[in-house]
Amino acid sequence: MRSGFLASLAFALATQPGAASPHPPQQQGERIASSWTTTTISGEGQSRGYVEYQKYCSACHGEGVGRPGTIALQAKYKDALPALLDKRTDLTPQLIKMYVRNGITVMPNFRKTEISDPELDRIVAYLTRNNRP
Repeated sequence: MRSGFLASLAFALATQPGAASPHPPQQQGERIASSWTTTTISGEGQSRGYVEYQKYCSACHGEGVGRPGTIALQAKYKDALPALLDKRTDLTPQLIKMYVRNGITVMPNFRKTEISDPELDRIVAYLTRNNRP
């Protein structure tokens, strides 16, 4: 009962005019999955893979305090490269896939049953969106 009420309240607040969306807009025709439904989004917006990046990567590699991936990359690169993965322009698809599938230092590896190949491809597309000339 309580979870149904909270879900209804969240939906009502999210659909109010001028309310912030819980997900940024995606590219036209992009399909996004949520716990309630899969939806096709129309219009301009964030690159493919933003939703997957937020779901799987941002807890460790996002902005803010206590993000172990961001902290480790800050220590490693000492501002020579951005610590935030989504600000980098030097990441290659092969490198991203290798780290995700094999892990590195304290980062665990992620099996295909945890992050599917299509989800990983979308994460790669998101992280390499700024690498194109």
